[in-house]
Amino acid sequence: MYYLASYFNVVSSYNFVGAGNKCWSPLQSTIYLTFFLNIALILFIVLRKTYFSYMQFMMEAPLQVEFDPSLFEVSATEPAPQPSISTLDTGSPPTSTVPTTSDYPGALGFQLRFLQSSTAKSVTCTYSPDLNKLFCQLAKTCPVQIVVDHPPPPGAVVRALAIYKKLSDVADVVRRCPHHQSTSENNEGPAPRGHLVRVEGNQRSEYMEDGNTLRHSVLVPYEPPQVGSECTTVLYNFMCNSSCMGGMNRRPILTIITLETQEGQLLGRRSFEVRVCACPGRDRKTEEINLKKQQETTLETKTKPAQGIKRAMKEASLPAPQPGASKKTKSSPAVSDDEIYTLQIRGKEKYEMLKKFNDSLELSELVPVADADKYRQKRLTKRVAKRDFGVGPKKGKKLLVKEEKSDSD
Repeated sequence: MYYLASYFNVVSSYNFVGAGNKCWSPLQSTIYLTFFLNIALILFIVLRKTYFSYMQFMMEAPLQVEFDPSLFEVSATEPAPQPSISTLDTGSPPTSTVPTTSDYPGALGFQLRFLQSSTAKSVTCTYSPDLNKLFCQLAKTCPVQIVVDHPPPPGAVVRALAIYKKLSDVADVVRRCPHHQSTSENNEGPAPRGHLVRVEGNQRSEYMEDGNTLRHSVLVPYEPPQVGSECTTVLYNFMCNSSCMGGMNRRPILTIITLETQEGQLLGRRSFEVRVCACPGRDRKTEEINLKKQQETTLETKTKPAQGIKRAMKEASLPAPQPGASKKTKSSPAVSDDEIYTLQIRGKEKYEMLKKFNDSLELSELVPVADADKYRQKRLTKRVAKRDFGVGPKKGKKLLVKEEKSDSD
């Protein structure tokens, strides 16, 4: 194509500009054009045939190196990869198959405390003593205070482990959801991305994965309380919401805090429920209200059968009516007037009306008979006076009384 373009430039220059006194005739121009077109066509055919021959050769050529099926096999001399185990866990395994959630203070009096906080919407972490439940936001600081009556042996560690609360889910490992594991946010530190519970501000923390149960836990060395303090504070973070799909998926979890020796011997254990949500204060208030309602309903359910039993016993103690008894015997009251009866009324208006009627009857019993007659006579006198001497007209007109004629008459 390049030669063809050059040819057109040459022809144009000779035909229109000219080269001295010589000019090509139309016949010469046609001959040169046909010659260059034939050359370009021949070159195109040769290049195309060469390209297809090379592609066919590459497709039919055999592989020089065959696939080795033993490439991904682990040799017997190489040890299989094992989960990382700290020097702190050389004794008993880190966790049992089904961890125990019951509190065990031990000989050291191991206890947990939480900072007091309100149920305002702005709080990021709040603990409910009534529910034994911690409400917090994702990746927010949750201070947990550790208290012991006697100091543990040197080298003691504090372990935090999360498990599911329901028996149907207790065998599953609590992990973060795939979304929070894959994002770069909150995954900058040395902690593994799949661990839900993390420790903040402690460079000596170690993240463990049990070789038997694959459960995740985080360990920090126990630090004695500072001077003037009686507790040690550990800052925990929960890195996934309770409602995350693929993670906890709205399944309640328990966090178990244990105090262990360097060899793995248990010294104390405490547990509490955790809910990771967007508004901890609101959720705590709602669950506490629901708990109170449930307790009231349970109390009413327990007292109602007792009242029914008492009423049945009273009815059974009353003498059965005899068909041949006289009218005087039937009309006489079988029980005293101090007996209390329950009447079920449908509709609030009827209830209010009957309540007022009952209140008036009880009030009339308290007022003496003489005072009641005086009060009744006084009200009757006022009614008669108001009827006879009614209030006059407001616009100054004279009230026409019977047997009195007007001026016009």
